[in-house]
Amino acid sequence: MVDRVASCSCGQLRITVSGEPLGVGVCHCLACQRRTGSVFAALARFAGPYRVSGEAREFVRVGDQGAAFTFRFCPVCGTNLFDTEDGETGTVSVAVGAFGDPDFPAPTVEVYAVRRHRWVRMPDGIVTYPRDPD
Repeated sequence: MVDRVASCSCGQLRITVSGEPLGVGVCHCLACQRRTGSVFAALARFAGPYRVSGEAREFVRVGDQGAAFTFRFCPVCGTNLFDTEDGETGTVSVAVGAFGDPDFPAPTVEVYAVRRHRWVRMPDGIVTYPRDPD
């Protein structure tokens, strides 16, 4: 099983996951746009166990469907590296760009497509939800 390491911009905070992602998706909601400073968030979900090294700060946000997400970010450079969802024990979602791997698997699902910037093009065959499907 292959290990993948994602890190913040300054390298102080890292997360190591094993194996292939359970899923890769993008979210176009305004909260993710503001959180990432980009036009969407690209996240890969992995099964545990996973290892975190370095210091992280936390920010909890409640989604539209009532789920609480705990986002971990580097207190030095501010990179939002990974998050967990309350009630989803044993999994973690990691920012795809933090792996620094241009061959990382493409997303297969997108949520909040109603907020997608008009110039953004998603891969052919991606499953699209206008909002959160849950």
